[in-house]
Amino acid sequence: MELSACIEWQFAEGNDNLADRVRAAKAAGLGHAEFHLWRDKDIAGLAAALAETGVNLTGLCVDPRRSIVDPAQHEEMLQAVADTLAVAKTVGSPPLIVASGFTREGVSPEEHKAEAIKVLRRAADLAEAAEVTLVLEPLNDRVEHPGMYLVDTALALDIIEAVASPRLKLLFDVYHSHVMGEDMRTVLAGRIHLVEHVQVADSPGRNEPGTGTIDWPAAIETLRDLGYAGALGLEYRPTMEATASLMATRAALGV
Repeated sequence: MELSACIEWQFAEGNDNLADRVRAAKAAGLGHAEFHLWRDKDIAGLAAALAETGVNLTGLCVDPRRSIVDPAQHEEMLQAVADTLAVAKTVGSPPLIVASGFTREGVSPEEHKAEAIKVLRRAADLAEAAEVTLVLEPLNDRVEHPGMYLVDTALALDIIEAVASPRLKLLFDVYHSHVMGEDMRTVLAGRIHLVEHVQVADSPGRNEPGTGTIDWPAAIETLRDLGYAGALGLEYRPTMEATASLMATRAALGV
């Protein structure tokens, strides 16, 4: 498994823009990077740095974030997908991360799920035409993101299966799943083919692997046993200088 730096948070020391963080990640021996929202970023500069270094993006977020469960936001959500697909073409067409939005008070679980499936089918049509993959990300509502609708990996996979598009997959974040008390093997067994990308951070704290309580050798072994061979996104907040942080993370993950 290769590592992907979250340049939203990593390699930030002395590097005010994403382009320089890409160069710093490359200098540290990494060939992959990812970040969050794009509208406030210098995308042209980032594209130049990616071309210069050969670094590959493993993800960025659909921007702005809009709800998949609130039909009042669906047209804005689809426009955000279309806009982000256009931008993605300039930076290598990486997977685009979709968050769910918040639970609607007084609305049944069945209606929430139906609305999510409905709009994600339309979004997947856009992604298929652009030959770009959307990745649906469950978050946690116990530490961050109170009120978030999609906090259950099994539900996310059910929605993905219902949409039934080759361009809609899962972003599995070990940190969020751990916070929600999930067993990784249980929730991913038989459905690892739907996982496009995996992100890591330790719990508690959301810092480097090895700083918290997650059993990383067991987690990595489980991912390998299930058949995941993609990149590991380092979506953690570093507690030390970039080189030391990366060394500690490699040691904890064993990669």
